[in-house]
Amino acid sequence: MPDPLLPEPLLTVRGLTIDIPVGGGTLHAVRGIDFDVNRGETLCIVGESGSGKSLTSLALMGLLGGRIDRRAARMEFDGIDLTGANKRTMRALRGDRMSMIFQEPMTSLNPAYSIGDQLTEALLLHRDISRDAARARAVELLEKVGITAAASRLGQYPHQLSGGLRQRVMIAMALMCEPELIIADEPTTALDVTIQAQILRLLVELGREMNMAMILITHDLGVVARVADKVAVMYAGELVETGSADEVFNAPMHPYTRGLLRCIPQPGKTERGARLGTIPGIVPSLVGKVSGCPFRTRCDQVVDACRQDVPHRHPGAGEHAFRCVHENGLRAGGEVVT
Repeated sequence: MPDPLLPEPLLTVRGLTIDIPVGGGTLHAVRGIDFDVNRGETLCIVGESGSGKSLTSLALMGLLGGRIDRRAARMEFDGIDLTGANKRTMRALRGDRMSMIFQEPMTSLNPAYSIGDQLTEALLLHRDISRDAARARAVELLEKVGITAAASRLGQYPHQLSGGLRQRVMIAMALMCEPELIIADEPTTALDVTIQAQILRLLVELGREMNMAMILITHDLGVVARVADKVAVMYAGELVETGSADEVFNAPMHPYTRGLLRCIPQPGKTERGARLGTIPGIVPSLVGKVSGCPFRTRCDQVVDACRQDVPHRHPGAGEHAFRCVHENGLRAGGEVVT
């Protein structure tokens, strides 16, 4: 039961499932995931490539292909049912109250239209504003994301910009209408480390300034540690661990989460030249029947029970939860916690 003293989440997702027909049957790409995002909060969804992170974001925005089957017990944005929303409702939400930064700016930007036209399109569509005012807003945001000579960029086309500049244009475009929720799918992939830090700082500052919620999709745990309020660890289409950033980083319970954390150097703990951890094996196929723990083929603590349904565990009173047959999780060395 929800706590009546707490505000309603801006976004609520329950039982989101995505199935894709493929040559060999059905690909169960996302399977029954649940999460909430509050206003002004940053949720980071982390996991390796192919775990279903981007498909989840596209499902929220209503941008999946027509042959893809998206189902959810509940998927609401500020009281609006996204599962039953028609195309007109989704068009009104996208770009205005919900916005997305796509991972591939070269394929997401339209090569036939200038940067200025693409930046101002959503603002002119959703706001009663003049074209001159919209272009002024575009220049302001281009400068905020670190693009020099911003006014002159409005007349340029995507092919005239570097990958990093195109990525910054995508970020500015997503912010044009000051959305309540922004979904950022690897927003700093094409940028160098210095610019990455600037862009992430900008997104966090704008989020606080506008009380904007953000879903940040990444596989970079260093980024997650800097900006996340809540973390959702995704593996093979499932959320295997969720909780606050402090809970997940300081007391990880799922063996996959522990494996990810062992793969990154820790300041003050990892010695220079020391070997980083690895996770052996590959993500299993999700085509056809999927049962049991999907991580069992890569886990060194697998038991017979891992082939059966995996229960949700709640190790404490907070939001921390994980999916594992071991009731209290595993220690870093593989020892079962008792």
